[in-house]
Amino acid sequence: MFRFLGLVISLLLVFSLIAVGQDNPKAEIFGGYQYTRVNPGHGVDSLNLNGWNASVSGYFTKYLGISGDFSGAYGTPFGVSTKLHTFMFGPIVHFPNSSKITPFAHALFGGAHLNASAFELSGAQTKFAWAAGGGLDANLNSRFAVRLAQVDFLQTRFVDLTQNNFRYSAGIVIKF
Repeated sequence: MFRFLGLVISLLLVFSLIAVGQDNPKAEIFGGYQYTRVNPGHGVDSLNLNGWNASVSGYFTKYLGISGDFSGAYGTPFGVSTKLHTFMFGPIVHFPNSSKITPFAHALFGGAHLNASAFELSGAQTKFAWAAGGGLDANLNSRFAVRLAQVDFLQTRFVDLTQNNFRYSAGIVIKF
């Protein structure tokens, strides 16, 4: 009797662990569009840049993981060819639930590289950058989701001025 009960409990534990593993991805890859509103300072109006955003996230638990975020934003405001690339890493918390929408939040730290050129003159700088924000993923199935919105406060520091920027991203999430 005790052997049978032990076998049943063991099987239930194994099957519940398998089910938990299927519901919560161990890793995610995101890729999509990015809009960045850059506030350069020096009394210069804000700049609108468009580009791409990609991230790779691995989860240690159901809720907590680490993420690497990479982006490129491009534009030609005021006739100046501008390229802004970021590479940041940090913790991510996501909140899986029974609905189709999964919210998440992250804090990212790393660097930003700015390249600007006009009239055959160019300059480039790489400086510390950080971002804090979060978003919403709409789950299509256990492997794919649509990132409806990722909204970040992105702070950079170029030409000895601090820029407080806004970043919006949306795209596709692949779960593993």
